[in-house]
Amino acid sequence: MTDDEAIRRCQDGDRDAFRHLVERYKNPLYGTAYLMTGNAAHAEEHVQEAFLSAWRGIHTFRRGRPVKPWLMRILVNTVLSQRRRRTLTTVPIEESLLPGAIPGPQDEIEANEDREALRRALARLSPEHREVVVLRYFAELTIPQVARSAGVRKGTVKSRLHRALRQLRDLLEHSGEMEVAGNGA
Repeated sequence: MTDDEAIRRCQDGDRDAFRHLVERYKNPLYGTAYLMTGNAAHAEEHVQEAFLSAWRGIHTFRRGRPVKPWLMRILVNTVLSQRRRRTLTTVPIEESLLPGAIPGPQDEIEANEDREALRRALARLSPEHREVVVLRYFAELTIPQVARSAGVRKGTVKSRLHRALRQLRDLLEHSGEMEVAGNGA
């Protein structure tokens, strides 16, 4: 079933069609929520709340548009709303959520060290900067999709990404834990 077909059926009240959307998007939403909050329990809670909100608002979705950015926007709103209500603690990001494992034992050790360094650096970014990095590079949204999901202009996304990536590079270089490519400015 395509997303468009699932949306059409959901708008007709078909809960089974919504399960298709949940199954398809639960992992990217969870990974995004986890990277934004640094807390597995909060991430699960946010994803559940986002899907509940999506179901309640499914009739407002315009068919023919991509579903992932719409769901990400709902998730981001959920996370930000909760953040306003309580202070979330920053917990290290799980390695399993970061892309790629390299097969050789020494390479795997180095890759784990790099992921750990990246995890610590991501945790030090402001919530706004971490949000755009996570949506762009971990949720694999385009700049316009990140803008819609974050509720900001494309130029703001580009600016935040530029600053966040520069800050990540600086943090990684100064920690000396990870070799950073492209560090010539």
